[in-house]
Amino acid sequence: MNIMSKWCLGILLVVSFNLMAQDNQTYRLSTGDVLSVTVFNEPELGLKSAKISDDGRISVPLLGQVEVKGKTVPEVEVLLTQLFDADYLKKPSVSVSIIEYRPFYINGEVKKPGSYAYRTNMTVQIAITIAGGFTERASRNSIYLLKEMEGANRIKVTISDVVSPGDVITVEESFF
Repeated sequence: MNIMSKWCLGILLVVSFNLMAQDNQTYRLSTGDVLSVTVFNEPELGLKSAKISDDGRISVPLLGQVEVKGKTVPEVEVLLTQLFDADYLKKPSVSVSIIEYRPFYINGEVKKPGSYAYRTNMTVQIAITIAGGFTERASRNSIYLLKEMEGANRIKVTISDVVSPGDVITVEESFF
C-alpha cells in the first residue's frame, strides 16, 4: 500500500468515526438497543452489555432500573453521572456507548422478509440485499419506509434512502 492509499484510508476512518459520533449525539435509544456503560475507576458499577427492556429501562448497579428510552447517548451519560453523584460517588465519570442497535424490519416482495441486525449507514438497497433481494414480483419503484420514531406515516423512498434502527421497509408488488 502506497503513502497516498494509506492517507486516503486514514481520512476515511476519521470520517467514519465522526459520522458514528454524530449519530450517537442525535440517535434516540429505544427497546432492543444494547448499551455498554463504563464508570471510570469503578469497574464493578459498569455494564458490558445492557439491553434496553420493553419498558425502556436498563438495570444499573446501585441505581436499579433507569429509564433511558427516548434519550441520546450523551443524555444517558449525564443522567447516570447525576444519579451516581447524588448519593454514591464523588465526581463520577460515566461513558455510554451503543454496542448493538435494535433491528430493522423488511416485508413485502423480498426473498426473506423479517427482522435483521441494523448496520450503521444502512440504505434501503443494503437492507433489501440483506433480505435476499427483490422477488420477481417486486416493484422497484414502490418501496415504503415507516420510521419508528415518527409515528404511523409511511413514506415512499428510493433504494438510496437511509434506514434507521427500528424502521419498517415494505416492498410493494408490481402490477406488470
